[in-house]
Amino acid sequence: MLSVMSDTPVKQQSTAAFHGQAVASFAVAMVATSIGIFRLNADAWVRAFLAIAVLYLVTSAFTLAKVIRDRQEAGQIVSRVDQARLDRLLAEHDPFAEKL
Repeated sequence: MLSVMSDTPVKQQSTAAFHGQAVASFAVAMVATSIGIFRLNADAWVRAFLAIAVLYLVTSAFTLAKVIRDRQEAGQIVSRVDQARLDRLLAEHDPFAEKL
């Protein structure tokens, strides 16, 4: 019987500490930016424009990160399906079978 090794990657998960650090870092950056914008010595419309620009930048960054993650996951799924097909073909192939 032919044994085929699978090259399935192990799904890595972030630790709770890394998750907490990422959330805290994001919160500190948003608070610091908000304080900086609202304490800026400029007209209200300039501060409002900067605040909206920051919010747009944040939502765009989240969307970009999601799109990149989705593409990577889709590529892994296609790769796994292709690998499963190849594994099946190799398992069913008998090089000593008599050809007709």
